[in-house]
Amino acid sequence: MKQKITICISLLLLIIQYAFGQNEPGVWTFSAKKISAKEYEVHYSIKVQSPWHVYSQFTEDGGPLPTQFTLSKNPLLIIKSMPAEIGVLKTKYEEVFDVGVKYFEGNVDFVQRVEIKSNAKTVLKGNVEYMLCNESQCLPPAKQAFSIALQ
Repeated sequence: MKQKITICISLLLLIIQYAFGQNEPGVWTFSAKKISAKEYEVHYSIKVQSPWHVYSQFTEDGGPLPTQFTLSKNPLLIIKSMPAEIGVLKTKYEEVFDVGVKYFEGNVDFVQRVEIKSNAKTVLKGNVEYMLCNESQCLPPAKQAFSIALQ
């Protein structure tokens, strides 16, 4: 009987540790920097804890989910560029996907230029879909919504 109680308590502690001990290994921040009267540099930045990594926007077909940005329609904005990737890009062949993959560890900044059509204040809204993996597992794909004031 005592052994069953010990096992039950151990299982309960493991469940609690799993449920509350899971820290998100990647944290997003979103900002904009005004670079001219109507143009902004938008920064979608993720800080990835070691040993995790996030995938590039440019992965081969059949590979892991690439990082993807989806912007809400805004008639006041002109999208001037695709997001550029600023960080240490790594490439390796992953047997599980049977393709070469591109990914980032640590910090990566996705930078995109947008222009406001008039002097009005507006907001750039959207979401980023991404996947975090380490050497032994991948978390399910996640979406992070964002709203960035452009003033």
